[in-house]
Amino acid sequence: MEAGKIRPGSIFKLEGSTFEVIEFQHVKQARAAGFIRAKIKNVETGGVKEWRFNPTEVLENADVTSREMEFSFNVDKIYTFMDMQTFDQVDVDYSLVKDALAFHTDGTRYTFTFLDGKIISVTPPTFVVLEITETEPSVAGDTARNAMKNAKLESGLTIKVPMFVNNHDKVKVDTRNSTYVERA
Repeated sequence: MEAGKIRPGSIFKLEGSTFEVIEFQHVKQARAAGFIRAKIKNVETGGVKEWRFNPTEVLENADVTSREMEFSFNVDKIYTFMDMQTFDQVDVDYSLVKDALAFHTDGTRYTFTFLDGKIISVTPPTFVVLEITETEPSVAGDTARNAMKNAKLESGLTIKVPMFVNNHDKVKVDTRNSTYVERA
């Protein structure tokens, strides 16, 4: 893969380690060649650094595969997920799935990313619909200025929602930044 084609989420090998692109920027200079400035994360250690690439530089591809899986059960801190096509089960430590499980409801399918057969990330769907279990009542007059209030969702996550949203409403949530999108 050429460095000019990297995007957030791209995974490649560099200097013997595997990196994932967090963010990137094409930089153009008036009298010099352009370059790419990227923030990259080492998938094994979690370390983040900035790197500068020539757009035509060739990066070594990493052996990355993805599978959709559904949560089955857990015993203590070991969570078991099942591939709904092959019915293979995978046991995962809680520390790897805790962020993704913040958006869990029955039937949620998570994307597991494997590097050389080892799980490197577990990602929930981009948008999920969750029910509000607890929120503050609306106060008359607060709707005029885009006021937000805290709301606890059925998964246990707390997010900010508009004042007109009430208990037991279902809301669409963006899992990338844990924000309210709309009522469902």
